[in-house]
Amino acid sequence: MSQKVAVLGTGKIGEALLSGMIRAGWAPADLLVTARRPERAEELRSRYGVNPVTNTEAAKTADTLILTVKPQDMGTLLDELAPHVPADRLIISGAAGIPTSFFEERLAAGTPVVRVMTNTPALVDEAMSVISAGSHATADHLSHAEEIFGAVGKTLRVPESQQDACTALSGSGPAYFFYLVEAMTDAGILLGLPRDKAHDLIVQSAIGAAVMLRDSGEHPVKLRENVTSPAGTTINAIRELENHGVRAALIAALEAARDRSRELASGKKD
Repeated sequence: MSQKVAVLGTGKIGEALLSGMIRAGWAPADLLVTARRPERAEELRSRYGVNPVTNTEAAKTADTLILTVKPQDMGTLLDELAPHVPADRLIISGAAGIPTSFFEERLAAGTPVVRVMTNTPALVDEAMSVISAGSHATADHLSHAEEIFGAVGKTLRVPESQQDACTALSGSGPAYFFYLVEAMTDAGILLGLPRDKAHDLIVQSAIGAAVMLRDSGEHPVKLRENVTSPAGTTINAIRELENHGVRAALIAALEAARDRSRELASGKKD
């Protein structure tokens, strides 16, 4: 792993990626970071032994540039980078909603761009990172992106046309589960349990259910049916969820997230 990789705009996700790459075998000397605040850059140097640089220095020296700034800041960053990025640099974008064409139009002709939508479980090496190729990205470029993001979880290749749907489903997905746990915790309190005990019950149930989904090979309907006895407690709860339109609300919520991803791609901020 002798190629130099630069993480630009190293926030929480960027730092998680950086940390995972080091654990996976990247040498800190081959990793460059940029940060808006000098004290943040020094914190990363002290914590990981990586090299803080300016955006311009990163563009000139790194073989791969991973752009992790917010979508609304990406245009400004590209304006800064464009004069210094040779066409053989690999650009990996982690910005929600921004298509690879946005980068290709602003960088040197033929610059390979890979779009990646990861999520916050990267912080615990359980991310789901969805990877798509731009017009000039090759299979080798995709493999390199998979190697990088595989350090913090699983990866999946999809056509770029499916990225907005993936953003809605997995990019934003952890928030839906946190929301559900929050609601179930409140329900546990209403039913008479202390908050800490309700939290522990729900979190372990969620972990167990997730492992079963991952490892059993069973369809989620089958797993749910295994818990749902005739005239029992679970079917009564499921009936109430259906009566309150929870399934329809989830579908509508994901459609709204997908639509917002499309709006970000078109440049709409509000």
